[in-house]
Amino acid sequence: MSKSRIDALSDGVFAILLTILILEFQPETIKPGSLQTVVFHQLPLFLMYLLSYFYVGTSWLFHHDYFQYVKRTNRTVNILNLFLLFTVTLVNYAMVLLIEALSDGNTGDIRLAFIVYDLVALLISFSFLVLYRYLEHHPELQTVERSGITSHYERIRLDPARSVIIYLLSMIATSFSNLVAGILLIAGVVFHFIAYLRFSKVAHIAAKQKTENLTK
Repeated sequence: MSKSRIDALSDGVFAILLTILILEFQPETIKPGSLQTVVFHQLPLFLMYLLSYFYVGTSWLFHHDYFQYVKRTNRTVNILNLFLLFTVTLVNYAMVLLIEALSDGNTGDIRLAFIVYDLVALLISFSFLVLYRYLEHHPELQTVERSGITSHYERIRLDPARSVIIYLLSMIATSFSNLVAGILLIAGVVFHFIAYLRFSKVAHIAAKQKTENLTK
């Protein structure tokens, strides 16, 4: 199957999700002299928006760059991709829960909100991991051969699994410290971006070696 439709659907979902994240900024009736209080009250919302936008944006970069090296899809890839897109769209729900919990300041609610966000992030990393492993075992669907870059690829192939571990640790940390859980959640999102940079580097090496082989 041609991959053009799967690319179009995926880009559309990511574009819509990145757009609706900002819609959580609800206008409030501002009395003269109260703007500073309103802005301070919405600070958790803004911080969670930044984190979620960065996270979804990194997921799109991953998806976009990876599918550049997929030459065609099949039914299984389409289904796995739909599951991946489903998990990514849950970020908005998790973000809203965390915003509300942080705004209210209730410790129990914050704990549960962190668990939900971690669970969503864990599902996203797991869905990427499953998709990558499937394509890894079906090289006929890809345009880049693994030969020649095995040593580079082996260093990054477990990055999605490493992300899963970080989010699991964050979930565990909620049992004794919301602060530690929050730090681990942020660390997971940052690692997600680092993993993208690592993947992008390996993909560049593969493309470069393929070009060199064609010119020989």
